[in-house]
Amino acid sequence: MSDVHTYSSDVAFSPAVKEIQTRKGSRRAYAHAEENGGWRTEIDENLEAFLAAANSLYFATASADGQPYIQHRGGPRGFVKILDKNTLAFADYSGNRQYITQGNLSENPKAHLFVMDYAHRRRVKIWGEARVVDDDPALMASLMPQGYTARPEQVILFKISAWDTNCPQHIPQKFDAADVAAALSSRDARIAELEAELAAMKGGVT
Repeated sequence: MSDVHTYSSDVAFSPAVKEIQTRKGSRRAYAHAEENGGWRTEIDENLEAFLAAANSLYFATASADGQPYIQHRGGPRGFVKILDKNTLAFADYSGNRQYITQGNLSENPKAHLFVMDYAHRRRVKIWGEARVVDDDPALMASLMPQGYTARPEQVILFKISAWDTNCPQHIPQKFDAADVAAALSSRDARIAELEAELAAMKGGVT
């Protein structure tokens, strides 16, 4: 059963966290944010666009006794789908078959998605509850990216409790190899075009 919170950020700001915020001087600012609506709880156009461009995320779960585990999940851009204003889903591909995440979710549905955009130095944190669906082939087929060669094993449904963004401080700027290759190819093509134009101009000089 989901916890009942006064503010959406209470999913992360426990009494212990708030006590430390008070001691270190940040509680007033966060309390002000809470009073003005707090963290978002529904998917808006900004989160939708962010996820549509994402090809990678970190998926955190914990066992019943609190042992945390973080797993990487990736796929083509937009592999995370939006089912409704509170629900995300993605096809879970066959991997090393340790099933740590699935085991954790079977006894503790609380989960977290951490989605990075290194190129633009942005990140989104999403709290919620997740569950595995392995008996709905139609849903799995609808979530499988077209043309992707991985073998889907099950579906992860993620119900959002709250989400928030972070400042870009300390995020290293990195670019996908495919994006770099495309940029270099475009540059090389333009250089070749200019060289050809230059050669033609030189050839016309008498």
